[in-house]
Amino acid sequence: MRDIQSQPANHSVHLDKVGVRNVTYPITVMDRINRWQETVAKISMSVDLPHQFRGTHMSRFIETLNYHRGKITVRSIDDMLQQMRERFQAHCAHIEIVFPYFIEKEAPVSAERSLLEYKAAFIASNCGETDIILRVEVPVLTLCPCSKEISKYGAHNQRNDVTVQVRMNKLVWIEEIVKVVEDSASSDIFALLKRSDEKYVTERAYENPRFVEDIVREVATCLRRDRRIDWFSVLSQSHESIHKHDAFAFIEEDKRSASKKQEG
Repeated sequence: MRDIQSQPANHSVHLDKVGVRNVTYPITVMDRINRWQETVAKISMSVDLPHQFRGTHMSRFIETLNYHRGKITVRSIDDMLQQMRERFQAHCAHIEIVFPYFIEKEAPVSAERSLLEYKAAFIASNCGETDIILRVEVPVLTLCPCSKEISKYGAHNQRNDVTVQVRMNKLVWIEEIVKVVEDSASSDIFALLKRSDEKYVTERAYENPRFVEDIVREVATCLRRDRRIDWFSVLSQSHESIHKHDAFAFIEEDKRSASKKQEG
């Protein structure tokens, strides 16, 4: 059969990315407590396409995924990217693996145990060398310091989503990032709370008010001290309970650049 994809393109235009998106696929990722955790990911895979080719062979992305079926690690992601570059004769290969990650938590008073879902992702590319970002989204509770100061009764609180991204030189566990974020919030949240637990969480948040800015600064300070992390970004977004809009704060820091400046 004729290879239509390899025929010359109608226009001499190099494409940055062509590939597949929203591939639902079972994966197994590293779990700090249980060693491995099975979950289901949404995967995107792409390569650049030189101007001399009309299209790419989309089936090869799924073949690559099937070949590496099983445990997802930094090494297996690197192998996948290398294989994609070779099979597609591409300069750059990209992959994004987004998945729910579950951590068992114990309620603060009743000690009832339940699983809480966090969103995690590996975002990786290779254009000669591999670059991998670990992203973790952590839901927490915040209580407004200003509202507490000016209100006679209570203070407004809301759900806050904190997104942390890191480039690391040694393994950083998802659970470690979750702990840093939850320790920086007014309170962490739980899937299962009895009345005694609800009382504890709401009172704890009231005694520990946090702006979105406070959370970002707290998390950033911890990540700066961690030598396993070369680069990070932190986004804290509060789904305001008394406003239609959200409030947010963000920081991005390349610790390698900072080290070079200090050395210079």
